[in-house]
Amino acid sequence: MERSIDELIELLNDKDDFVVEDAIGELELRADESVDPLIDALSNRKKQIRMYAATLLGAINNPKAIPALIETLKDNNKLVRREASTALSRMGEPAVEPLIETLDDEDWKVRGAAAWALGNLDDERAIPALEKLLDDESGYVRQGAQSAIASIKK
Repeated sequence: MERSIDELIELLNDKDDFVVEDAIGELELRADESVDPLIDALSNRKKQIRMYAATLLGAINNPKAIPALIETLKDNNKLVRREASTALSRMGEPAVEPLIETLDDEDWKVRGAAAWALGNLDDERAIPALEKLLDDESGYVRQGAQSAIASIKK
C-alpha cells in the first residue's frame, strides 16, 4: 500500500536512518505531489522535518518553493537555515532576485545566508547588493559577502 505524502513527511523524523532515506527517496520520486506538503513542512515544529523538507525542496528544484525557503532563512535552528540556503542556491536563476532583496533583511543571519546562496549562484546582478554588505555590522555577513563576490567574479 502506498503511503501518503504526509506519512512520508512524518517519517523524516524517524530514528532509523534507513526509514528516513526511504521516505526521502519516495518523496523525491513523487516530487510533483510533494512540493506543497514539503513547503508546509518547513514550518513543522520538529527541526529534522524542517531540515529535510528544505533539502528535498532543493533537490526537487521547483521555483514555487523559493518564497517559503527565503522565509526559512529566519528559522531559529542553524542547520535548518543552512539547508534552506543550500536549497536556494540549487534553484538557479529564479532565486537570484528574491535573494538579492533578502540582503536587506534586518536579521544578520538571514543576510549572511542569502549572501552565501548568491555566491553559489554565480550571477553578476548580485554584486552591487553584495558590495553594500562589505560594511555590515556583522562579521558573518561581511565574510559571506566577500566570499560571494569572489566566487562570482572568478
